[in-house]
Amino acid sequence: MDKDVSAGTATTTVVGRLALGVTLLAFGLGNTAVIDGVSASDAVSLAHYVGGVALFVAGLLALRDRDTADGTAFSALGALWFTWAVADRGSADAAGLFLLLFALVVLSLTLAGGDQLTQGTYGLFLVCLVLLALAQFGAGGALTKVGGWFAVGSGALAWYAATAALAHWPTVLPRRAAGREVTATG
Repeated sequence: MDKDVSAGTATTTVVGRLALGVTLLAFGLGNTAVIDGVSASDAVSLAHYVGGVALFVAGLLALRDRDTADGTAFSALGALWFTWAVADRGSADAAGLFLLLFALVVLSLTLAGGDQLTQGTYGLFLVCLVLLALAQFGAGGALTKVGGWFAVGSGALAWYAATAALAHWPTVLPRRAAGREVTATG
């Protein structure tokens, strides 16, 4: 077997973004309570297998392909989703602390840079985690719903990034002209 055979960084990135997107959508929709009878705890199986295992494996494959940005992100997020899914959350304060620690990891990923879709995904996820942590610390149930919507937005952005890569859709926002005198021709 050839040791240079690779799954390909682009494929790994798409799989990782899809896994993250689906997990965030399920987690977010559960927290918003917008679907009757669906709560955040209903996302546990998805977070365990897709958000945890699949994302972690995608991260390891990306690291093997020397894609340190996606490898680090997917491995760390996969480990955190897996832990969230299998851990006994204990008290609300303990859950809040876990969410804040999770937010620190996502803050690092947000500040690490990358393309606009990746930074947007992590930025929205960061806001989600901070809001959910505050809600756990007793700041109110309304923050849980708002945090859930940020997770939905983050998941939709991750899903779009993966789908855009597969379908060859735009992945960057166009830049505006620098001055008023500049006009587009054509």
